[in-house]
Amino acid sequence: MAVGDWLEDTRVSYDRVAVSYAEMLRDALAGEPFQRGILGLFAELVRARGGGPVADVGCGPGRITAYLDGIGLEAFGIDLSPAMIEVARGEYPGLRFEVGSMTGLALEKRSVAAVLAWFSLIHVPDEDVPAVLAEFRRVLRPGGVVLLGFHAGEGSRLKTEGYGGHPMNVHVHRRPPERVSKWLEAAGFTVEAEMLHRPDANTEGAFVFAHRRPS
Repeated sequence: MAVGDWLEDTRVSYDRVAVSYAEMLRDALAGEPFQRGILGLFAELVRARGGGPVADVGCGPGRITAYLDGIGLEAFGIDLSPAMIEVARGEYPGLRFEVGSMTGLALEKRSVAAVLAWFSLIHVPDEDVPAVLAEFRRVLRPGGVVLLGFHAGEGSRLKTEGYGGHPMNVHVHRRPPERVSKWLEAAGFTVEAEMLHRPDANTEGAFVFAHRRPS
């Protein structure tokens, strides 16, 4: 699949579901103590390394960006979907949100303290993940923190509808954390932790913490 194909499919799909997605997930973190704890650890690591701007890449309607802001981080959001950014700006007018692609971030080299990709790599094909991680490294300052959240496991499936029954056309990729860690190490990061979260029998999320090596 060409880069342009999956990017366009992702953009169009999330434009369609933006409003219903925001409504369905707006308060989801309130019932997710493990996820709040993981984000809290991320915030602690960012502060321990001096703080600074935090890019929430694939921010959707901005709920995680807003949560990070609420726990004291200088967070801003970037998303491929213009409709998602419109929703985010409407719901959180005091925060910064921009339309952009993780394959080519409109950020200066070494300009951010941390990058969060909270279940936003799940539509990126395996062959394009290394380039995305290289882009994360480019915009991170040395020692900067990266946290990747994604669906754990193996295999991919085509998602044709979601979030209220709206049509979608995106592949959802599952990956074991050790594979993602290898990609990070190859891209110039040092992996610090891998975590698995099993909220129910049919769901398994993975989280990998890493920091950008100086060279």
